[in-house]
Amino acid sequence: MYSLVHTVAHIKQKKRELKTVGSEVIIDATVTNTPVFVRTSAASNGVLGGSLVLNNIKLNNVPTAVGVVGGAVVLAGGTTTISSWGQGNVYTGTNSVGRFTQGSIPAPNKPASLLDSSGKIFGKSHPQYGAYAVSQFVSVRDQGAKGDGTTDDTAALKAIFAAFAGCKIIFFDAGTYVVTSTLTIPAGTQIVGEAWSVIAGRGAAFQNMNSPQVVVQVGAPGSSGVVEISDIMFSTIGPAGGAIVVEWNVKQTTQGGAGMWDSHIRLGGTAGTNLQGSNCPSSGSGGTTNCLAAYMALHLTASSTAYLEGTWVWLADHELDQGGQGQITIYSGRGILSESAGPVWMIGTASEHHVLYQYSLVGAQNHYMGLIQTETPYFQPVPAAPAPFSINTSLKDPSSFPGSEAWALSVASSSNIMVFGAGLYSFFSNYGQSCLPSESCQSELLNIDSSSTINIYGLSTVGTTFQLSINKAGVINQSSNPNGFAATVTSWSRT
Repeated sequence: MYSLVHTVAHIKQKKRELKTVGSEVIIDATVTNTPVFVRTSAASNGVLGGSLVLNNIKLNNVPTAVGVVGGAVVLAGGTTTISSWGQGNVYTGTNSVGRFTQGSIPAPNKPASLLDSSGKIFGKSHPQYGAYAVSQFVSVRDQGAKGDGTTDDTAALKAIFAAFAGCKIIFFDAGTYVVTSTLTIPAGTQIVGEAWSVIAGRGAAFQNMNSPQVVVQVGAPGSSGVVEISDIMFSTIGPAGGAIVVEWNVKQTTQGGAGMWDSHIRLGGTAGTNLQGSNCPSSGSGGTTNCLAAYMALHLTASSTAYLEGTWVWLADHELDQGGQGQITIYSGRGILSESAGPVWMIGTASEHHVLYQYSLVGAQNHYMGLIQTETPYFQPVPAAPAPFSINTSLKDPSSFPGSEAWALSVASSSNIMVFGAGLYSFFSNYGQSCLPSESCQSELLNIDSSSTINIYGLSTVGTTFQLSINKAGVINQSSNPNGFAATVTSWSRT
């Protein structure tokens, strides 16, 4: 969401290799008293040359909504509302041929549960707690947790939540807090970290991929209330092939009341994780058993709601703390699975390098996904997905994988899904990059089944032959949509 006053946005539109902005999606903007809202440096001349989507844009005394350097007007302005407008290649259904458009594009159905009182996508900024007195905070270290990366802090943290959830803001002093069994953050809890304090699962409870266990449970199953998590990192200490790192169960009682801001799931690549270059090098010589980082990173369960802003769900592809920051080979089975009926807001989220999928929506409803980003594991297709894991039908895993590689986004039996801005990237094939010039590192990476309703705007891909598939059959070939660094689909809708 944006509020733009006296602002001019520029999109460079020169040769494909010279463009600096290939795709821009602007939603819920209010623009006042400026001559031009968006200005491009060159005319499109009837072909894709910088993709632009405008959705719910309110102009107040803005003569030109979209123009070109030199004065040409692409879309007249004034005092008006732009409902749904696009510049670029527009696709519908299973039609593999796009239509270049500078005009109205299909508008999404926006469920009321995702909107604020003014009709914009709801937003809630990072909690700052500036109005609270020091006495309203409690330090976990003062209450007996060590956070030294070695001590088992499970009992201490459980006691702290039991004593202070709902009555104090719980402050996690900088450090790594080890838990050896499931830690439940109760509904009613507000927690904040200090420079990304880490909660890390370790030990036998999280090592059996045939019996996966939750490391951190956000709300007990069926619970409802306020949860605010800020500046926290969730992780594991390997091997942890049976770890479901975060299971999100809580349901909001007020709009956006169950949320997480600037909090991440980071798996491996750092000191103390046992999942580093020294024991899990990119050659794969570390094997699989000792290089398993997680079974699943994040699970939004069916009755949950979630507001996620600035959440990175990352399996390390390279070393962060050892010299050279070289590539490593470790394994996490699944990225983000959502079965939530919503509302769910994913605003500025990413999921990278997980074996089966980065995002999977199964039976999900009422999701706003604003700027999502993925990367396929660099080592794939060796081993071939789902290895070293197995398909778990109880988690509704995809039954097959394109070219034995992970799905970036898989959507099944889901409805009222909106994606505004997606960067889905496949940069390697078994650590090689000779596939990049031909955009053939992967055959497909985004699949939508025939029963799901979803609108996608500003879909940019790298390294995949097909940008979008229906029922696992490639529909949109990237060769039709070159657009600078990536290939871009301006809009896709079912009809």
